[in-house]
Amino acid sequence: MLAKLSARFGIHYGWPVVIVIFLVLLTIAGIRNIPGLVIKPLEDEFGWSRSGISFAIAVSILMSGLGGPFSGQLIRRFGPMRLLVGALTVAALATGALVWLQNIVQLTVIWGIVVGLVSGVLGIPLGAALASQWFAARRGLVIGILGAGSSAGALIWVPIFMNITVTSGWRAAMLLGAVLIVVLVPLVLVVVRDSPRSVGLGAYGAESAPANDAVEAQRTTPMAEALRTRDWWLLAGSFFVCGYTSNGLIGTHLIPHAVEHGFTENVAAGALALIGAFNVVGTIGSGYLTDRFNPRRLLAMYYAFRAASLVLLPSVTTEFGLIAFSVLFGLDYIATVPPTVALTAERFGRASLATVFGWITFSHMVGGALASYASGLSRDLFGDYTLAFIVAAIFGFIAAALSLQVSTAARRMEPAPAAA
Repeated sequence: MLAKLSARFGIHYGWPVVIVIFLVLLTIAGIRNIPGLVIKPLEDEFGWSRSGISFAIAVSILMSGLGGPFSGQLIRRFGPMRLLVGALTVAALATGALVWLQNIVQLTVIWGIVVGLVSGVLGIPLGAALASQWFAARRGLVIGILGAGSSAGALIWVPIFMNITVTSGWRAAMLLGAVLIVVLVPLVLVVVRDSPRSVGLGAYGAESAPANDAVEAQRTTPMAEALRTRDWWLLAGSFFVCGYTSNGLIGTHLIPHAVEHGFTENVAAGALALIGAFNVVGTIGSGYLTDRFNPRRLLAMYYAFRAASLVLLPSVTTEFGLIAFSVLFGLDYIATVPPTVALTAERFGRASLATVFGWITFSHMVGGALASYASGLSRDLFGDYTLAFIVAAIFGFIAAALSLQVSTAARRMEPAPAAA
């Protein structure tokens, strides 16, 4: 019915599917940011150390990385719609269960392992696979839009969760997160379909795609073979740094760092939300650019720009300075995703994208997990985050150099169909 309604208005059904997946990524991203908001409340209530809480968050990031590679296998076995419904249900139950949290082991198991795994399944590898399936054109733009969903999650939900945490306690924030996930389930059931064929369509832009595009869409590279290539390790290494500098360091520790430097909790949460706001622009723009320019050069610029902004962060002491950092860092917070996906698809084939990029994403989450724990430990040992930011900046410049070494096929311009 929805497919017929979309056709009546001249809209390819892939766009409604993208909207729902965007909402899923947006909500899950908001939920993922809750631990960074409740570090200090958990310390105050339970007397846990910063490094101990950071360890639980690190486990969650690592498990999220493990969930991504298996999304491709789960899609093939169950289909995207059933996979989404099942993962969302588990995520809602686990997030709600944290209301009864009593010890740090429970935090590590429930949040770290369970929520981490299902949030990985509901992550960018799933979105990239669906974008590749539903779109023969504008794939970079669509992946940019889906990546922006993660940014918009911080923009929309972080200030709300922070306000609820301050006024009603961290348990209320967890409960709201569970409710938001539940609301997504019927939306997925109504809108998401497993493939364009299931609604009698071809992929968006298929009629304008090159003659060999259908063959190219079926090209695969076994994971064992991908692991033997230099390019996989270059992509995984640079994406490790992406995770280290983004969700591991800034996503987890920006708020406590800002609070300890004299900013209020709401201002600190607003800074993280501002990063999300500008990354919506940056990531969508990155998708647009990825369809038109060499993605490895884009990656190198993103990582160098990120490293430079991290060098400046320890010296930020004013609200204007924090806003300026948030804008600069936000523009490429996860703008690395579209060019990394494009390089992975070109090098290893779109049919194996979910699995191969899933394991590259695992590297991203390993970096995030390491930064989450190491930065908390560094703060416990030295009293602030300065060393953590400097180390992350060095890694950023290294990632810029790695990105330029990735081999890339000659870029073809994506066709731009006239119809929406």
